[in-house]
Amino acid sequence: MSDAGMSPSRRTLLRGLAGVAGISVAGGLVSACSSSGSSSGSPSSGSSTGASGSSGAVSGTVSFGSNYSDPGVKTAFASLCTAATAATGAQIKINTVDHNTFQNDITAYLQGTPDDLFTWFAGYRMQYFAAQGLAQPIDDVWAKIGGNFNSAAKQLSTGLDGHQYLVPIYNYPWVVFYNKSEFAAKGYTVPTTWDQYITLAKKMKTDGLIPLAFADKDGWPALGTFDILNMRINGYDYHIKLMKHEIPWTDPGVTQVFQHWAEMMPYMQTGANGRIWQDAAKTLEQKQAGMLYQGTNQVAQQYVTDKANLADLDFFVFPEINPTYAQDYMDAPTDGFMLSKKAKNVDAAKAILEYIGTGAAEAGFLKTDQWDVGLAQGLSVPSYDAIQKKSVTEINKCKAVAQFMDRDSDPAMATAMIAIIQKFIDDPSTGNIATLQKSAEAQAKTIYTS
Repeated sequence: MSDAGMSPSRRTLLRGLAGVAGISVAGGLVSACSSSGSSSGSPSSGSSTGASGSSGAVSGTVSFGSNYSDPGVKTAFASLCTAATAATGAQIKINTVDHNTFQNDITAYLQGTPDDLFTWFAGYRMQYFAAQGLAQPIDDVWAKIGGNFNSAAKQLSTGLDGHQYLVPIYNYPWVVFYNKSEFAAKGYTVPTTWDQYITLAKKMKTDGLIPLAFADKDGWPALGTFDILNMRINGYDYHIKLMKHEIPWTDPGVTQVFQHWAEMMPYMQTGANGRIWQDAAKTLEQKQAGMLYQGTNQVAQQYVTDKANLADLDFFVFPEINPTYAQDYMDAPTDGFMLSKKAKNVDAAKAILEYIGTGAAEAGFLKTDQWDVGLAQGLSVPSYDAIQKKSVTEINKCKAVAQFMDRDSDPAMATAMIAIIQKFIDDPSTGNIATLQKSAEAQAKTIYTS
């Protein structure tokens, strides 16, 4: 089903998510896909609410649990916290944990002795922990920062009970990366259709390149490949219904996803289940591979961290498969910050969230972060590089954006799909696809009825 069949309010939300905010980039205005994303009348980066609001000055130390373990974003987050301390007077103690470990242990962490604030994801993953009573509502924070965001960003930050639980800061697209010099040297053309994509992959293989760099040791990277194939073949609405188990995993549409993926497998880097994404990105960086499907949050960050030739890096959105849906959808996850239920210094923690929810805070963060794009309306970021500017443009073209499988589905189902997809990577045969679909459906029935 296309988004033409959605209710007006749902369609407005989804298109708002595609642009999330009108963003002023290097003096030019990039409009969002819907009227909810318009920056008309929105505050500029220089206008923000007082960080400590009406409660007066805050004091003490706020602990901040962080999954920003990669060097680049770790530095950007440290700068953000320094600025938040200067704005609020509250000291911040950052407790950084490896990204994957943080994600895998999040439930036990929140049930135990969590930090006051923690980094997390918008959408379903935020709603899940809010519903479990492991996070505090921050409606009072949103009463002060609400004018800095559009309705789509606010809804991404809203729990199932109607209260706000997250302050968003950025999003980023999942796209196909390549090196411009390599394409130019070999006469490659950016593909816009599936047939062109496969033809290009075959040519790259003939030329001695790994056509598609690929890694899935951590489990989550390959979820993005499933997402984009599903949205290209079956559309956004189908994808979200599948994530909620409103469509069975044995459905023929899911079979088509795996069949198309199997067609790609001869051109994907072998041994993916034993390789981390950073090593796959290095394969692209070293021009041993021609393309890599991954988030800008990862690939562009690594180029910056490695001091590689970022100016040579470019991307294109995943090619069209089904003309009905063309290139209308993508994964563009939104990250942000939450207040734990067991927070000790609540007033200071909320003051910090109020500061983070301003255009000034986002602009400061993005001076160091050269791979994500900000969400505050009217945000002026003259430091945006070519990848960031193009990210804004391509997200804005979308009719809807997904948040990534491990954010759009029940966490237990995402974990189940990690194991299933890794088995598919090891054996993409037709018989195994049918077996894996049955396994996914059996687990979904247990997870979504428990």
